[in-house]
Amino acid sequence: MSVQEELHEHAQHAHEPFDKRVAATMAIIAAVLAIVSVLGHISATEEIVLQQRAADQWAFSQAKNIRRYDSEIARDVFRRLPGASAEVTKYEANLNRYERETNENQDKARELEAERDIRSRQALRLEFGEVFLEISIVFASLAILSKRRELWFASVVGSAAGLVIASSTALIR
Repeated sequence: MSVQEELHEHAQHAHEPFDKRVAATMAIIAAVLAIVSVLGHISATEEIVLQQRAADQWAFSQAKNIRRYDSEIARDVFRRLPGASAEVTKYEANLNRYERETNENQDKARELEAERDIRSRQALRLEFGEVFLEISIVFASLAILSKRRELWFASVVGSAAGLVIASSTALIR
């Protein structure tokens, strides 16, 4: 078959209504896939950032805990020295402040971890939706090649499933 004949054949196929409908469906699925893919990447990135922020809070909490321990030791030492009641009072105040700040940092770390877990579940859901949309594009391509409506319908159903799965991220809290 010559190049001219092949181009003519492709031009004829492009004008067939079935091919046009399937191609339009593929374009829509591809657009939805792009959106779902970007949202999945955003959720995965947010998950990583939240994990890092939680780790920072835990490290900050540990640092405050060490300072609390140091204040406890200093208070105990000054308690044994005559005339050091001002220092004892100062280190007891530090001890209480560091304990409160340690608890606040731990609470903040737990909040960040909870938000990270939500982003993780959302990212996973978006990735599953993305898989269904990608498979739907494959089915649509096969439908054009084989001229089989069943494959086109499978593509539509698969893309609808992918969209539903990806949209369900809004329900995750």
